[in-house]
Amino acid sequence: MSRSGRPDTGEVHYDLPSPYLPHSCGLLHLPRFIAKAKRHVNGNLGKSYQRNYKKGFDRFLCLHLGIDPDDVEEIVRSSDNDEEIEERLRAILPDDLKVAKWNRELVQKGMSAMGREALQEAKRKMGIEEREDLISFADMIEFDEERIP
Repeated sequence: MSRSGRPDTGEVHYDLPSPYLPHSCGLLHLPRFIAKAKRHVNGNLGKSYQRNYKKGFDRFLCLHLGIDPDDVEEIVRSSDNDEEIEERLRAILPDDLKVAKWNRELVQKGMSAMGREALQEAKRKMGIEEREDLISFADMIEFDEERIP
């Protein structure tokens, strides 16, 4: 069971940033991807997170930016501190981050017809089919990590 007594979905990293938390450059999810990369390179990214690491939102963000998720991981692995990570990330990011376009896409993942079906299936697997307030995959992350009760 999770901290709130809900059915457990596997090891939950309650300390990971919300996908709705923007990076200083404005991009949603980037702080979360960096935090997952830090856990991964240190060997402590939980099994339930390994499944979507550098896939899902991580991959979509990198596709949006035209960068390779492996490059982000390597920056995290070989940097000595957060400042160096940020400096090296700035060097590989495009000049135009298209922040509004990405942020809109992220918050709407799960709202297309196909996305709603996938979202409903994920809710069914979690035993929360009745939750009409969870309308995106970012909401599902928030729910799983108990930032949405």
